[in-house]
Parts: sequence; structure tokens; C-alpha cells
Amino acid sequence: MATSVAAAPASSTREKPRLSFWQIWNMSFGFLGIQFGFALQNANVSRIFETMGADADNIAFLWLAAPVTGLLVQPVIGYLSDRTWSPRWGRRRPFFLVGAILASLALLVMPNVTALWMAAGMLWIMDSSINISMEPFRALVGDLLPSEQRTAGFAAQTFFIGVGAVVASSLPWMFTNWFGVANTAPAGQIPLSVKYAFYIGGAAFFLAVLWTVLRTREYPPENMAEFEEEKQRNAGFMNGVRESFAGIFAMPKTMRQLALVQFFSWLALFSMWIYTTPAVTSHIYGTTDATSKLYNEGADWVGICFAVYNGVSAIAALLLPFIARATSRRFTHMLCLVAGGLGLISIYFIDNPTMLLFSMVGVGIAWASILSVPYAMLAGALPANKMGYYMGVFNFFIVIPQVVAGLILGFFTKTVFEGESVYTLVLGGISMIISGLLTLRVDDADDIRLPATEPVALDTPAYDAPVQTDSRL
Repeated sequence: MATSVAAAPASSTREKPRLSFWQIWNMSFGFLGIQFGFALQNANVSRIFETMGADADNIAFLWLAAPVTGLLVQPVIGYLSDRTWSPRWGRRRPFFLVGAILASLALLVMPNVTALWMAAGMLWIMDSSINISMEPFRALVGDLLPSEQRTAGFAAQTFFIGVGAVVASSLPWMFTNWFGVANTAPAGQIPLSVKYAFYIGGAAFFLAVLWTVLRTREYPPENMAEFEEEKQRNAGFMNGVRESFAGIFAMPKTMRQLALVQFFSWLALFSMWIYTTPAVTSHIYGTTDATSKLYNEGADWVGICFAVYNGVSAIAALLLPFIARATSRRFTHMLCLVAGGLGLISIYFIDNPTMLLFSMVGVGIAWASILSVPYAMLAGALPANKMGYYMGVFNFFIVIPQVVAGLILGFFTKTVFEGESVYTLVLGGISMIISGLLTLRVDDADDIRLPATEPVALDTPAYDAPVQTDSRL
């Protein structure tokens, strides 16, 4: 049962060798594709909902389908991947590949929906499929990297997330401004620029994840007999469901503290993803007509803004290990979250679309830290043989704030803010600052305080990778 897991040792008896730059590059490259999927989803789904006839105050509710499924998918996938081993495919990589195939197909279908219920259903399928690929990537860092390289490992993932999102978020704008593809369409139809962006995203998702699947090797279980016995004793989907929800009540102390930090930071992010398009188009561009040229110009500019914050995050991710070594991971995360909160709040004071790019700098700094520092702090507090399981349970605190956002943000937007979506972004900024302050309460026992002049762990020599029977890898 999960209650016994918390007492397990937080580190493996195997001494993990340090990985080279290219080994960390290869194991992280799949996140480039995963972020193509998430960036297209985050920048365009509210636009698709409004095109299909959704009111601004109902958009948050329509986003609920995805997180409700995520509550089940993420921890169960982590649980199952902990109990998977193939000499050819390893432990996490089968889930990378299955998720990539399903997500790529969903990205091809999403821009061709013809009704609001279809758009909501495809968001459910697409988000679930992306999470099947994404969740084991977090566990892979804990599996393969020694503790002193984990901040760098998660930062490398964040770098690829940033690069992928810059390109993916900009695709509709690029198709329109570089290639003359129409960014408007008759009522109830998705513009061609958005359709082409999703097609490119589907291909990029599959190919990037496939690179990691083929170019990364995993360690076999340390004791195969014990592994097989544990797998037989706790195998099965329903066991995964029971263990996953029981895991909430058996979390290590550090994980409980980080859960609260995650809740407020992700509540802020979901307010941004759900409401930036209606906030910018109404507050700055002065229109709510989803068929108008002005609205679609504003929606395209939101894509550029999202590209900017992701580009900033890619650069910031390279600096985070240095800042964390010079100060601490807790202080670094707090500083980044406060910057992101101020960036969201500043949108209220802007009337020139270009000035939004400065707001996105703060958001990008926060995004870089959110995607790396909490996971680096968490990995050192987890039992090695349950890394995927607990990383999946930890994702509850990404999904739960999305559910809360879907349930309450629509009410706040319609009733409290009288339909002014920009106030919802201000609320998100306040939530992110609260999250930053809560970070200072986290016990980070594995926080390695190396001199700032020491090279980041990405520059370490290669090692003899664990042997697998597939000689092509």
C-alpha cells in the first residue's frame, strides 16, 4: 500500500554516474514536441471555443474536461511505468511513444471540429494524450541523474519546452504574416492559419518524442527478482487507481509543502491560458466579435506573447542552476514567481499591444522556474523505486488548480468582475505572488549549494551507459 512507501529510502543504492551534455540533451529532446502540443492548446483552444460560439464566462468551465481526466491519467501512468521494464524499450519510453501517437492524432483532429461539444471533447482527448507522454519524462530525470545534476536536468527540459513553445505559439501569426494564409474564417469555422499550425504541431510532437525514445537508454531494475515480485503483487490498472489516490495521504513532507506552492502557481497559469485571449482582445483591442479582423489580430498577438514568455523561459532555464547554486532553490523559485505575478498584474495597465511583451518577460521567468525547480526539490525527497508514481501524484497539484479555475474563474469573471477578463489575470498574478512566498516554507533537504563558479552539470564527461539488448540505441 502507499502508506508504506513514504518510509522507503529516498535514494537508490546504485551510484548514478554523471551524464554528458548530449545524454541530457537526448533524454530531454522529446519535451520539444510535447510543448508543441501544449503551446498550441494553451494559445488557441479558447479561441476555438469562442469561434464555436462559447461565451467568455463559460470558457473556464469548458476547460474542465482535461484536468478531470488528468487526475486519473497522470498518477496511474506514473504507477504503471514504475512497474514496466523491457530490455528493448526500457521503463518510461513505451509511455512516451504511445502518448506521442495519440497526441499527434488529436492535434490533427482538433482544428477540424465543427461544434462546441466536439471542441471540448477533443481538448479532453488531446490533453490526456499529451500527459501520457509528459508524466514519465519527469520521472526519467530522477531515474537517470544523480542529485547534483537534477536541477540541470529539469532545466534542460525547460529549455526545450521554451523553444518548442516559441515556435508553436507563433505558428498562426507566421502563417498569416509570412505566407499570407488567412487568419479569419466564416462564423463557426477555424481559420486556415490555425489549422496548419496544428498540423505542423502533430508532426513535431511525434518526431521529437521518437528521438528521445530511440536515443536514450534506461537502467534496468537493480534487483530483477524483487521487481518482478512487486510487479505481480501490485499489477493492474485498478491497483494503480487505488494507490494513486491513497498517495495523497502518504506524501513526504517536502511534497506536501510543494503541493501548496504548485496549487497557487498553476492557478495563476490557468487563469492566464484561459483568459489572455478574451482579456487582450476586449481590454486592448476593444472587440469581442470572434469573426472580426481586429479580434483575430488580437488573438494572433496573444500567440506571439506566449511565444515571447516561452522564449524567455528557455533562456532563463539556462541561468537557473547558477542562481540556485549561488543562493538556494527556494529563494530562486520565490524570486521567479514574484516576477511572473507582477507580469500578469501589469497587463491591466497596458493599452499598447507591444507593451504586453514586457509583461511576458516576467511570466517567462516564472514559467522557467515552475517547470524545473519544484521537480528538482521533489526528486530528492522521493523513494527511487516509486519515482514515477509520486511524480504522477504530484501532478494532482497541477490538475486540481485547473479544476478550481474551471469552477470559480468563470463566476469571478462574470459576477465579480462584470465580464472584464483582465481582472481575472490580475487575480492570477496575485495567486502567483502568494505561491512565491509559500516557497520559502519548503524543506529542501537535497538543496546542493555548490559555488557559483562551478560548471553547470550539463558539461560533465560521458559515462558507459547501461547495457540493453537493442544494439541500435
